[in-house]
Amino acid sequence: MLYDLRDPAVSQLFIGGDWAPASDGATFDVTDPATGELIVTVASASADDARRAVDAAEAARESWAATAPRARAEILRRAFELMNEHREELATLIVRESGKSWADAQGEVTYAAEFFRWFAEEAVRATGHVQTAPNGDKRILTVLQPVGVSVLITPWNFPAAMATRKIGPALAAGCPVVLKPASDTPLTALALGLLLRQAGVPDGVVNVMPSRRSGQVAEAMLTHPATRKLSFTGSTEVGRTLLELAARNVVNCSMELGGNAPFVVFADADIEAAVEGAMVAKMRNGGESCIAANRFIVEEPVAAAFSARLAEAMAALRVGPGLDQQTEVGPMINTRAVDDIAGMVDASIAHGATLLTGGERPTGTGAYYPPTVISGLRSDDPILDAEIFGPVAPVVSFSTEQDAIALANATPFGLAAYVYTGDLARALRVSERIDAGMVGVNRGFISDPAAPFGGVKQSGLGREGGHEGLLEFLEAKYIAVDW
Repeated sequence: MLYDLRDPAVSQLFIGGDWAPASDGATFDVTDPATGELIVTVASASADDARRAVDAAEAARESWAATAPRARAEILRRAFELMNEHREELATLIVRESGKSWADAQGEVTYAAEFFRWFAEEAVRATGHVQTAPNGDKRILTVLQPVGVSVLITPWNFPAAMATRKIGPALAAGCPVVLKPASDTPLTALALGLLLRQAGVPDGVVNVMPSRRSGQVAEAMLTHPATRKLSFTGSTEVGRTLLELAARNVVNCSMELGGNAPFVVFADADIEAAVEGAMVAKMRNGGESCIAANRFIVEEPVAAAFSARLAEAMAALRVGPGLDQQTEVGPMINTRAVDDIAGMVDASIAHGATLLTGGERPTGTGAYYPPTVISGLRSDDPILDAEIFGPVAPVVSFSTEQDAIALANATPFGLAAYVYTGDLARALRVSERIDAGMVGVNRGFISDPAAPFGGVKQSGLGREGGHEGLLEFLEAKYIAVDW
């Protein structure tokens, strides 16, 4: 077994390659969203602990940066193999603390592991270049060097993948890290810390800091003079606060923030394929995804047919606890999330929308909300401005291509978008005009470790994945030389 919850040591902080309690003894409970029952009690890091973790990373920085790229690559490759060897154990851990379905959890482990494999391959590709200066007086030698100690702050919805998507490129580039996981889902992060130690990561290169005192911990890390990089995934609101903190020491920042993804369906699209893609884009992880289809923008001639077919597919989904392998939609992360989702749906119906399926909060234990479709929305319906983060599909219709683009862009966010049409020229034309960092054309799944993931406008700064993800943890140095 990789990570045995019966061992009290592994519910502590992971600093300098070893387990340690919080300096003041503080703890917090991790509960199962399906039942509300306690899973385990975990150490809650303080500001002093956060500074200690940055110190540990700084102590390991020079030796890790000097480690041969091939050696770093081999460690990441071993981490990829270990994740696959422990797939079922990690999936079970994800289900228990996040509530997602068994199929989604297994898919996440596979996806998360791929970041270690991809960046194992990229570790040897931090290439610079040399050129002759235009006036011929020297050579311009450009080398890429690790940015330094990196603080990684991850959300609860993909507790493995959001961690490996940041740890992978940081380690490949030669940067030690301090990972602050979401307090709802710290266990997967702690397991990854242990897994990376087994893969051969030296002490201090990976540190994991669960805490319920997130603000204090973030401030302590970002104002520490050794911190040179912040990579954050989470809400735009929290991202703004972290950017302000990072500005004090001019810390390099990558931010993957909120989304409000449009799913545009033109009348010439294959409607069955569009519904199939909508189910993937909307219901992966029960809708708790930053790139989940959030607004279904459908051309008027097919809006009714699409809505009815989508409602039929959503109503057929089986809701239940994630450890039941027949479950297709697990609970939301907590009851507060359910309250927010129910409030948005109720307000939309009061605003004049039509409920096609779902919309009725179940009684009993667990943070459940049923797959829901609402149609006939007006363009000013408040739900179209919100990141729903749940299994709710609002459908609004349009009449012209320009109207579709205007509706898609009527948001301060620009992370992902989806376009379904039978006309390739239109697909590419609309994709270029939609304000989004990523667009899926006639497909509902776009995530890939080999592709640059990120948004525009208030959806973030920088990219994760692809070669671009490695560059986020490297800085260019120019050396002037005449030989």
